[in-house]
Amino acid sequence: MDASSELGAFLKSRRAALRPQDVGLATAPARRRVAGLRREELALLAGVSITHYTRLEQGRAAGVSDSVLDAIARTLRLTEDETAHLRDLARPAARRRPAVPRAEHAPPSARQLLAAMTGVPALVLDRRNDVLAWNRLGHALLAAHLPGDAPATPAARPNLIRMLFLDERYRALYADWKEEAHLAVASLRLVAGRHPDDRALAELIGHLSIHSDEFTALWARHPVRTCASGSKSLRHPAVGTLELSFENLCLPGPAGQRLIAYTAQPGTPSDAALRLLAGTTASAEPAPPVLDAR
Repeated sequence: MDASSELGAFLKSRRAALRPQDVGLATAPARRRVAGLRREELALLAGVSITHYTRLEQGRAAGVSDSVLDAIARTLRLTEDETAHLRDLARPAARRRPAVPRAEHAPPSARQLLAAMTGVPALVLDRRNDVLAWNRLGHALLAAHLPGDAPATPAARPNLIRMLFLDERYRALYADWKEEAHLAVASLRLVAGRHPDDRALAELIGHLSIHSDEFTALWARHPVRTCASGSKSLRHPAVGTLELSFENLCLPGPAGQRLIAYTAQPGTPSDAALRLLAGTTASAEPAPPVLDAR
């Protein structure tokens, strides 16, 4: 991903989302030629020169100060996540030649933890949302139609974002698919801004752009949002509707791996359904292995 072109596209998308009246500017009766704020209007409101701001939209952000980025973020009414994304794009890490992607593995301690979480669906993901490992209940909850040992083979690993757009059975799992898709793309945008030299990430985005018009449309809107915790409404083919909370737990190390665990409120129908699913999977043989193939 080219950070300089992404910077310009991101700024234009946020500038187009603000109307003059939203920021206290009087609108002329004549029809405006651009959606949202003009460059000069944004520069005036942010207190920066139009030349300086134009350079930013052209991807020429070398030497931009914190104060300028903060002023633009405030004027555009960016969220905390969007402001962090703006900084990532304006100040990309030192450019490196994209390396040949190496297969990642969940650390042994994380795999051991997954195996011990017999009543909690859980899985380990990398920053691209490849499933590195899952426990028996995590597999049964999210992807029972896939082989239990799929994460053990890098070439066959499920990717939750790819599945969300291209796997009909996984897609049907979400009661509010549109919201889930928006969150998935928004979090992927944030990661892509932080890792512009990640070849495997770029390949994933390219694959989805080619094979899913829905992904392409969402990606073009430049949504940016992190999602560390929350709730999901699932329609499981075996146990019915599940209202679950989830937590993303960052694992130690520089790879950006995280463990996701799903829980139900005790005493609720969702809790009973999750227990039923756990009982069903406990009697199934063979158990999907948690360990990665080395």
